[in-house]
Amino acid sequence: MRLLDAKRLEIFVRTVEAGSVTAAADELSYTVSAVSQQLHRLKLELGHSLLQRQSRGVTPTEAGMMLANHARKILRQMDATRADLDDLAAGKSGSLVIGAFPTVAASFLPLVIETFTSQYPSVDLSIRSTRIDTLIAELERGSTQMSLLWDHPWRPISVEGIKIDELFREPFVILVSKNHRLAGASEVRMKDLADETWVVRADAHPVVEVLDRAATSAGFRPSIAMYANDYQEAQAMVSAGIGVAMAPTGAVTIRHPGVRSLSLGDEAPIRRILVGQRDERVGSSAEIALRRALFDTAREMNLL
Repeated sequence: MRLLDAKRLEIFVRTVEAGSVTAAADELSYTVSAVSQQLHRLKLELGHSLLQRQSRGVTPTEAGMMLANHARKILRQMDATRADLDDLAAGKSGSLVIGAFPTVAASFLPLVIETFTSQYPSVDLSIRSTRIDTLIAELERGSTQMSLLWDHPWRPISVEGIKIDELFREPFVILVSKNHRLAGASEVRMKDLADETWVVRADAHPVVEVLDRAATSAGFRPSIAMYANDYQEAQAMVSAGIGVAMAPTGAVTIRHPGVRSLSLGDEAPIRRILVGQRDERVGSSAEIALRRALFDTAREMNLL
């Protein structure tokens, strides 16, 4: 088989995702005729029918779906290669872009940055804080050189081409109002919370699954009083007595004055904080130094 043309693969993927040749042409600023020609050539090269026409647009055949999955990986790798080469050509060994997610960016990461920048003040450090799926995609494309990620022991992250190392583990805690009947306790058991109403994160946030698993193990289903947009809002609602909440330790580093944090002891669900890097990337001196700062800070905080 001939070596496939990357631009042709991109056109095919855009067509599959857009659902029509016309929409893909608009996105790519091509003519419909040009897109159709490239798709036809790809079909001839591979010897498979890749798209089937519907009343509105096109959908991939079985062969087309397989090609789209492989093509996405190829295109991400090409983006990553370009990013690495651009860094090299521009002499950016003194710059570093890392990914993080909001709760770790608001708690652990600032301590790391303070240590790192005091030792390497000439390094241009940029942080991108976003959702986990975006963090992984940016690592794959080479938009970031390193990323802080998270998972749970019962569903570990596994991404082809990404090296994942555990940085530390943090337990989930229970948040109650300072006027709650359990506010004076230092530790609580899930079964003691069976009759409580709960404040949880909205938009199918992962903490909902963590709460469901913990409650199921304790023999009850949690009654949800409110879906909050972030942990600050959740804490505010807990302080007002709307309900109790579950949160990872890092999410409540800045605690609402009307809220108390209770340990779940050995019952506490665990979230793993991870460091992700592309397997094939040769780390710059800045990357190596930041990675060392991450683990040194975790060790100093007795998180390891």
